[in-house]
Amino acid sequence: MTAVAQRVNDDFEYTADVAARMAPVYERVRDHITAEEWPVIAPYVDEILRLKKERNAVILAHNYQTRDIFHCVSDIVGDSLALAVKAKEVDADVMVVCGVHFMAETAKLLNPSKKVLIPDPEAGCSLAESITGADVRKLKADNPGVPVCTYVNTSAEVKAEVDICCTSANAKKIVESLGSDKVLLIPDEFLAQNVAKTTDVEILTWAGRCEVHELYKKEDIEQIKKDHPECVVLAHPECPPDVLDAADFSGSTTGMADFVKEKKPELVALITECSMSDNIRADCPDSEFIMSCSMCPHMKKITLQKIVDCLRDLSNEVHVDEAMAEPARASIEAMIAAS
Repeated sequence: MTAVAQRVNDDFEYTADVAARMAPVYERVRDHITAEEWPVIAPYVDEILRLKKERNAVILAHNYQTRDIFHCVSDIVGDSLALAVKAKEVDADVMVVCGVHFMAETAKLLNPSKKVLIPDPEAGCSLAESITGADVRKLKADNPGVPVCTYVNTSAEVKAEVDICCTSANAKKIVESLGSDKVLLIPDEFLAQNVAKTTDVEILTWAGRCEVHELYKKEDIEQIKKDHPECVVLAHPECPPDVLDAADFSGSTTGMADFVKEKKPELVALITECSMSDNIRADCPDSEFIMSCSMCPHMKKITLQKIVDCLRDLSNEVHVDEAMAEPARASIEAMIAAS
């Protein structure tokens, strides 16, 4: 039994009734969930689907979620901003964000009238935790007149203090849209360094890092290419610059997924969180994946059991103080308008 199928509550039994109700679901996911795992997973899926209908709820799942969540119970999948933006188009009363806390905050900012839940409020992010609103205020005081752009991987408190947000996919475009010869791009120093290599704008950085992507080294890419010369290597922009230099393509999780779907490389390695390969291979049957694995411990705090709990009890609701929410929302909407 793999980690994706941990049983944590004996109340969830794989009965004949559950098996019958879940048969169509398993037919859809049988290439991604093994027959050995399914009897453990199916009772949770059955209960989550029931609760979603009862609560008029949708589940948003980030690309780094485990296979059981990503393939079996999610309604909307993608990167952090895509989840929140797509959710605005959904007619639902409740949104369950299967991701980390800043994602749930962003979903709430863009969907203030909806009840937004996160299965585990302790699911954090090293980037979001690397900087505070007070840090941004000091940066602005030390660099008067310099516009500040924050990566969406930050708290609402930080978003409320900046001029605009960006994603890993649109960071260069957003930076250049500000019309300044100097921009503060926070908090991911590697993303900032990678953007700086592609623009004439002077980029000022902050010493934040993603604990998943900072672990990758140039030597990892070189070894993959030595062992598999035909392999196409895709790296996330949160990786160190020399990793991106060694890769064949750099892009956000959505960008990497789109690359594989469109280019159909025979052999590909994704230099990012390890669940990414598991999840996109379902849509990319023509490609074989070399599994590089650096796991996000925060994403893995989200489990089927915790999704059941928060839907059943409507617990772990995400709130953003309205005084903070208004400027934070404005920074996100400024990015959407500039994109």
